Amino acid sequence: MVDKIYNFGAGPAMLPEPVMQQIQKEWLDFEGMGVSIIEISHRAKEFVAVLDEAQSLFRELTGLPDNYRVLFVHGGARMQFSALPLNFAGRVPSRKCLYVESGNFAGLAAKEAKTFCDMEIIASSAEADYNCIPELDSGQIDQDAAYLHITSNNTLYGTRWNQFPETGKVPLIADMTSELLSRQIDYNKFGVVYAGLQKNLGPSGMAMVIVRDDLLGYAEKKTPTLLNYTQCDKDNSLTNTTNTFAVYVIKLVLEWLKGQGGIAAIEQLNEQKSARLYKVIDGSDFYRSIAQPKHRSIMNVSFKLAIEGLDVKFLEEANDVGLYALKGHRNVGGVRASIYNPMPLAGVEKLASFMEEFECKNG
Repeated sequence: MVDKIYNFGAGPAMLPEPVMQQIQKEWLDFEGMGVSIIEISHRAKEFVAVLDEAQSLFRELTGLPDNYRVLFVHGGARMQFSALPLNFAGRVPSRKCLYVESGNFAGLAAKEAKTFCDMEIIASSAEADYNCIPELDSGQIDQDAAYLHITSNNTLYGTRWNQFPETGKVPLIADMTSELLSRQIDYNKFGVVYAGLQKNLGPSGMAMVIVRDDLLGYAEKKTPTLLNYTQCDKDNSLTNTTNTFAVYVIKLVLEWLKGQGGIAAIEQLNEQKSARLYKVIDGSDFYRSIAQPKHRSIMNVSFKLAIEGLDVKFLEEANDVGLYALKGHRNVGGVRASIYNPMPLAGVEKLASFMEEFECKNG
């Protein structure tokens, strides 16, 4: 057994250790109630206080403008692939919704939307095996469209949008599942931002949706109640029994993030962590980055070894020294280090040192 395991899993991903300790401490007795958070009613004043505090902390940390609503919804990010066109396609007569295909989940979002709207992919990096963000000219954006959808960080390939597109009067929607709260962004650029919890926020199975209030009220009549953002906002995310535990964990994670100095501080640390790994990758021909340098993510560092077949040995030996869940996605192969907000610098340093030592022994 090694002394410390560092979890590089892409999701469900690691949580901050202090958050896990707080969960353990309160598991059987939440705030002196004598019962667990998972046992109390979602309408109990104690839980509603948790929900309200989570919303308030998110607003404080992000500087979210007052005209945006914060929703907690079921089904993770993939459920929102259907909810988005159901809620917003009806804003325009054409029901046209625009998508940029920059990776696996961006493609799945577009495919799902096609069932509910006139979906059009206006840019794609598929021909480049998604190793970059596709070029997008503002002239490609139909100003009569209901929205433009992007996936801001592509987990499998380790790419991200470093500059967000200017969309004119068309609302920009971003799936930020694998990078929400990892860097400072101007929410005024977006109509909707959404994210599954399982990367930087908490346990899997739910999502946060941040929506500009002027976009509410356009849901189609056939929209299922639990996918209707207007109804969710009206009910303060309590249309039905929500995942009380997940919302509780979100609150704890946001408290932890505030204690780390907020998003500006965590972004600086994330830049430092990713730079350490990219320095090793770029320092020799032994490792090959999957993402083009100018499109690289600071959350997911994906790479391959130049010697074919050596990935298996790399992953086995890494696991033996406490570097867990580094295997690349089945669609990509190789190695993927997911270094979300909770990953400490010490974990990245250990991985970087292992990579250098592994090259010396096997290069």
